[in-house]
Amino acid sequence: MTFRMRRRFWSTIAIIVVAANAPAQTVTAKTAAAVQQRAVVVPSNDDLVARMIQEGTQRSHVDADLQYLLDVIGPRLTGSPEVRRANEWTRQKFLEYGADRADLEPWSFGIGWTRGPMTLRMLAPQHREMLGVSWAWSPGTKGPVAGDVVFMDARTQADFDRRFAGKLRGAWVMLGPAYPVVNAAAPPLTHADSAHNDSLARALGPHTNQEIEFYNSRIPLLAHEGAAGAIHDGAKQFGLFTMSGSPAYISPIPQIVIGNDNYAQLERLARRGERARIEVDVTNTFSRDTLEQWNTVAEIRGSEKPDEVVLLGAHLDSWDLATGGTDNGAGAIAVLEAARILKAAGVHPKRTIRFALFTGEEEGLFGSQEYAMRHEKELDKHQAVLVLDNGTGRITAMALQGREELRDMWKAMLQPVASLGPLMVRSGIKTGTDHLAFTPYGVPAFNYDQLTRGYDHTHHSQVDDYNHTVPSDIAQAATIMAVNAWQFADLSELLPRGPKH
Repeated sequence: MTFRMRRRFWSTIAIIVVAANAPAQTVTAKTAAAVQQRAVVVPSNDDLVARMIQEGTQRSHVDADLQYLLDVIGPRLTGSPEVRRANEWTRQKFLEYGADRADLEPWSFGIGWTRGPMTLRMLAPQHREMLGVSWAWSPGTKGPVAGDVVFMDARTQADFDRRFAGKLRGAWVMLGPAYPVVNAAAPPLTHADSAHNDSLARALGPHTNQEIEFYNSRIPLLAHEGAAGAIHDGAKQFGLFTMSGSPAYISPIPQIVIGNDNYAQLERLARRGERARIEVDVTNTFSRDTLEQWNTVAEIRGSEKPDEVVLLGAHLDSWDLATGGTDNGAGAIAVLEAARILKAAGVHPKRTIRFALFTGEEEGLFGSQEYAMRHEKELDKHQAVLVLDNGTGRITAMALQGREELRDMWKAMLQPVASLGPLMVRSGIKTGTDHLAFTPYGVPAFNYDQLTRGYDHTHHSQVDDYNHTVPSDIAQAATIMAVNAWQFADLSELLPRGPKH
């Protein structure tokens, strides 16, 4: 998932901008009035729903499939051989589970990037080995590069020009203050903890237009100044890292990520006026040419309206620090399992139910956007898009994504699976994942709420692995998705479109 955490890591602004700029889905007054006059009648079939719930909860394949995806195939960085292997494996599994077709749909990704080895040590004011990783799509150092650490807390171009211009050549530059991670066993903070509150406000990133403009120009500015590289704060507890990067912006200088404890120490040294110096040696490689990547797309053909589509989606790609369990192996396996449940329970949907495992989500929602462009002529007949990408936790709610007129419909859809709850329907517009690729086309597109289950720690980090997944929760999510997919497929008519942008 791209950045749905309670904390905002502004070092990932490039992808946040993609999500934030995607228009929220709304409906015109005319459309809303029409829906109010004609309530959406949700299909019911107690026996069929009971079979789906039994199949999903008592005969789940989630654990075995999840283990294979994570432990055998492993990290699935877009552009890597592993993500192609995951494409092929999921295509075969969809067919094994009874899909009428399963294909790999190609799309053009960009320049590939492969992580190489990295060493990091502090040279002053103490000598010690440190842990860090390279930011994705940033170059290596071409050998060990030592430099002083400079804490750059400028928030505007004018502030930078006054304090840092001409002073960064050869320096390793910290990109702002440390996120104030606190000891959970310590006494709770109060409003009197002004230093903590101030540092929190600074760490949360830019707020004004001037600050945002400067933020987006920092890396090219550091390259122009001759900096050795940039240092990101991992911004999590326990020395965990936050990873990001994209071929949409290939960094001109090395960028590294270090744990919050080490980052905060470097900031304290800078504020004391103590000289800090580090040495970094990192080797990364880029592909020579633009890469072709693939989305895995499968479907159960509709019996009455096969050209109308209900789409269940999740992203198959992950970062490469771990095996991508909660982000988003859990969602990908839930979609695969939903297909299995539908076929095993004997569902014969009126509309086609399609399953899409997107790649390139972590770098900017690329795969889902490419799917939408490829299928643009069909999107007016896409009944709905349902995406799962909030970690390993069980489904708890549906955010209406601005479609308030569908509240009663969603309440009715969740009622048959109430035994898997509690479940609720809430107002809210969610950002940061693949459902956003469809809202500009007017397609009703939604992203389920889920229990966090430690997602703040696992997200984009080196512990996003099988040990931090909850297979029973994923099975619950897959079952709800299967039931909702059948309900959408058997609605008497297409839902009203939202505005197109």
